[in-house]
Amino acid sequence: MKLSKKIHEDFKDEVSFLDNIISKFETEGTPFGNQDRNSLKLFDLNGMTLNVKSFRVPNAINKFVYRFFRKSKAQRSFEYAKKLMELGIGTPQPIAFYEYLKPFSFYKSYYISIQQECDLTYRELTKDFDYPKHEEILRAFTRFTFQLHEREVHFLDHSPGNTLIKKENEGYTFFLVDLNRMEFRALDFNERIKNFAKLTIHKSLVEVMSDEYAKCIGKDFDTVFSLMWRYTQEFQERYQRKRRLKKKLKFRKK
Repeated sequence: MKLSKKIHEDFKDEVSFLDNIISKFETEGTPFGNQDRNSLKLFDLNGMTLNVKSFRVPNAINKFVYRFFRKSKAQRSFEYAKKLMELGIGTPQPIAFYEYLKPFSFYKSYYISIQQECDLTYRELTKDFDYPKHEEILRAFTRFTFQLHEREVHFLDHSPGNTLIKKENEGYTFFLVDLNRMEFRALDFNERIKNFAKLTIHKSLVEVMSDEYAKCIGKDFDTVFSLMWRYTQEFQERYQRKRRLKKKLKFRKK
């Protein structure tokens, strides 16, 4: 099996250490976060915490696709993180990606970044409406999303857990994570508003985001809100249909 890797130029002196944590990933490191789909572990490098994400082995079709036609999730995460930093958009510092390749198929990949500490994610805003300065943070998040769009970043996984929020003295700093699904291109008005569809089921939050985005883009509130709420409802309908279908399939298997 062939090992392919790419190390960020700022971490070239740590190649041996990085090689070692990848080779011992299954037995070492501290598990972190949700382990359902992919495996995340933390490692210490001279007092610096590294976040290592092991992507699950793809299905048979994607093994072939990732081997010959498409970049792996780890490679995309690494390259997109570098691009975001070049654009002045917050994301954890990328360090490296590793891939294990077979002659005619793809096997496994890992993405390494610096662990980014934060005070909350967008998800907390959807669960705790009494969170301190709730509306202020929500409006700041909306302005951050507007800046993504202005810099031609289309974050396809713009969902509650994928934006880390850190409180600063004079405001808030935002960091994107789970980067492997992203486009860099200009977005039209409808695409911009649709990018909010996965964030919340709560109409009151959509009203606040619509109001702030309308101010940013120079549109009236009713135009932005009607579209944002429509896209939110459409996404929820699709999501619930998929959940019902999965439950039916699981029941039939039993």
